[in-house]
Amino acid sequence: MSRLSALDRGVVGAARAVNKKTRAYLDYNASSPLRPEAREALIAALEEAGNPSSVHREGREARKIVEEARAEVARLVGAAPRSVTFVSGGTEAAATALNPSFGAGPGGPPLDRLVVSGGEHPCVLNGHRFPAAAVETAPLTADGIIDLGWLAEASARPGRMLLALQGANNETGAVQPVAEAAALVHAAGGYVFCDAVQLAGRADCDVSALGADALSLSAHKIGGPKGAGALVIARPGVSLGEPLIRGGGQERGARAGTENVAGIAGFGAAARLSAVGIEAEAARLRALRDRLAAAIVASAPDSVFFSAAAPRLPNTLCFAVPGVEAATLMIALDLAGVAVSSGSACSSGKVAPSHVLAAMGVKPGLARGAIRLSIGWASEAEDVAHFAAAFAAAVGRIRRHRGAA
Repeated sequence: MSRLSALDRGVVGAARAVNKKTRAYLDYNASSPLRPEAREALIAALEEAGNPSSVHREGREARKIVEEARAEVARLVGAAPRSVTFVSGGTEAAATALNPSFGAGPGGPPLDRLVVSGGEHPCVLNGHRFPAAAVETAPLTADGIIDLGWLAEASARPGRMLLALQGANNETGAVQPVAEAAALVHAAGGYVFCDAVQLAGRADCDVSALGADALSLSAHKIGGPKGAGALVIARPGVSLGEPLIRGGGQERGARAGTENVAGIAGFGAAARLSAVGIEAEAARLRALRDRLAAAIVASAPDSVFFSAAAPRLPNTLCFAVPGVEAATLMIALDLAGVAVSSGSACSSGKVAPSHVLAAMGVKPGLARGAIRLSIGWASEAEDVAHFAAAFAAAVGRIRRHRGAA
């Protein structure tokens, strides 16, 4: 506590006063709570002794678990089961796909350049296998959407490209025009990889509608366990290129190493549940999100909401209260029993200005106050009420302190 400023210590004291025994978890974009059904599937799979590559009965039982889960994950995005490669998560999926041999495959003509949108997740910005000189950044509009005019011009330039474009941004929830972008890139002979980690289970993520050549998924974003993910080939004939992890012939040679049977089983269960009633669940989450926004405005009418004019995920809200630092507000909310985040959890251990908001042209002072709320399958009205009380107390305390300073 000695390292906190006087303001932080005051906010902590106010937070303790409204602290409750229960907590409101509002950080689903970082990780969703494990669904009970996924937990059951995971535990049951742990009892299986066999290696899914073995031909004996125990091995066949493990293989059955993997293949049943593969079918469920494929169904979530409208793909064929054989197009799904299991990996450790979204980061590995991106690092596998983003290589110059994507599309044509090993031995084919390599791609000349990689284009990434300015709001991509760090696993895309830092996880590719292209030389730095071959990488370009596509600008975002003020609403956090890729600039399609810029992309059209970039697609017309010489050299075959791979575009990396999120389905939806993890910080602001802005849903990207993947189909429109893919049409531009495909017309020029290029390919599109879509980080669909935040999109799957929350909005339309059918591969035929999305238009990308490959997409990535992560189990723990949809209520599955951490440590399981998938890379999905969305268009027939597209190759993932050079494998990232080499060794045995698992996953049809696309990813070596014994499959994480238990994690994959939990992933399959979460995918099955996430595929049911997506529109109704989206409406439920949107109503809760709008109540969160109303609570914010009630206590801080000058709050700024990011990507508010763009199509957004129904579960995500990103905002800042002018003059209020994210670190101070996050501490207060956490001690009051509310879990929120500032930017991407994969950039954490720190609270730093968001590269996404910078790409949108948000001024650094405002960006330093950015808070993300994200909800999901277990979120309820009580979570909104808990947040509203904690937020009102924290913001009130901060502003009283500023007025007295």
